[in-house]
Amino acid sequence: MAHLADAKFTQGNLMHHVSSMSLTASIGLMAIFVVDLVDIYFISLLGVDELAAAAGYASALMFFASAINIGLSIAAAALVSRSVGAHQDEKARTYATSVAAFTVVIGLILPIIIMTNSSYFLGLLGAKGEIADKAYTYLKIILPTTMFSGLAMVAVATLRAYGDAKRAMYPSLIGGGINAVLDPIFIFTLGLGLEGAAWATAIARFATMFFAIYSAIRHYDAFAAPRVEKIFGDLREVVAIAIPAILTNVATPLGSAIVTREMAKYGTEAVAGMAVIGRLTPVVFAVVLALSGAVGPIIGQNYGAARLDRVRETYVDGLKFLAIYVLLATLFLYLVREPLADMFDAQGDARVLLYWFCGPLALASFFNGAIYVSNASFNNLGHAPYSSWVNWGRHTLGTIPFVLVGAALMGAPGVLVGQALGGAVFAAIAVWLSFRVIESPGHKLFMPYLCPQMHRMHIVSNRCIR
Repeated sequence: MAHLADAKFTQGNLMHHVSSMSLTASIGLMAIFVVDLVDIYFISLLGVDELAAAAGYASALMFFASAINIGLSIAAAALVSRSVGAHQDEKARTYATSVAAFTVVIGLILPIIIMTNSSYFLGLLGAKGEIADKAYTYLKIILPTTMFSGLAMVAVATLRAYGDAKRAMYPSLIGGGINAVLDPIFIFTLGLGLEGAAWATAIARFATMFFAIYSAIRHYDAFAAPRVEKIFGDLREVVAIAIPAILTNVATPLGSAIVTREMAKYGTEAVAGMAVIGRLTPVVFAVVLALSGAVGPIIGQNYGAARLDRVRETYVDGLKFLAIYVLLATLFLYLVREPLADMFDAQGDARVLLYWFCGPLALASFFNGAIYVSNASFNNLGHAPYSSWVNWGRHTLGTIPFVLVGAALMGAPGVLVGQALGGAVFAAIAVWLSFRVIESPGHKLFMPYLCPQMHRMHIVSNRCIR
């Protein structure tokens, strides 16, 4: 069980906490994303362009399921870290258990909904004919493992909430290692091709879940035996954060789907190029993607301990760390842009898009990161609905008009340029709003006027630490 000493983020150097949490979290993410990148590489070696495009379409659709799991893990991290900071050990356990229970239910229902309507969803993305068929084959293997992936995310988020960055990293490394070993065996040795990549991922997801849950229980007794009355008793507080967090993350695949559909107008090469970028981005910018999950528990523990001065410092240090990392990563990408394009045999529009990504567009990752750090502040300070408003704004108003104008002016590269410019606008809004929230976490700001229902959820969320 966690005790006073386990609220480690309420003391010590915050930049150290931010950097160590971000780097260890990113290593776990990178293990997963490197395997995804290797998947695309192995698939490209098969010499069938349609397979890479099918994987791209399937990934865009699968991200809807992943976004929901991520949203639930955010709720777990916020509720557990607040409880740890306030030294409420039993409450931390029941919150973790309740979120895990909801994850199981959603993990069983969601794949059924997506698979029974897969033709419609793939059609919306622009997938047709043989490519759509291959994407469906890929989906029917991986989607049933949504529950495993979700439980792994919740367990890892819980470990981070206790401040255990290293143990939170290991399950993803183990799962990534298993996936990397099975990929070439299933794809080439067994001759399963695209299906082989899917089976390797499915097995790796189960392994990641097992090791994450084992570690959380073994070292922190982080989960209790599920009891229906306890789960329903926590329902309002969990939902107060989980629903806005899920809405926040569902917005991301929506934006990706809009961009994918627009890019599909430029042919298979452009979609294949974007699929490579989609796998490359989380590998190179794993630290950026990890910031929200890394900074969140630090903010949560200090908020639970009523240390608002350290909450603000955590947020500022997160932005500083983000800026330094993005500059270094962009320089690296620029220097290796040509061998990267050769590695994936990128030709035509695919190569053009990769060159754009490995240049000025890489800098735009700062804006995405600023939104992630801001979302962490919203979710852990009792203003989770703000994450939803910012992300939905970024992936609708900040995507559709910018992407359409960019495409009209610059063609395929303009789709990505427009997406980046829209992100910059909403990053500025998110940063401004975060400082307002940090200065006065209990202040209503403009939430009651935007959405009364979400405001009521905000009130419930705040009660959990009082």
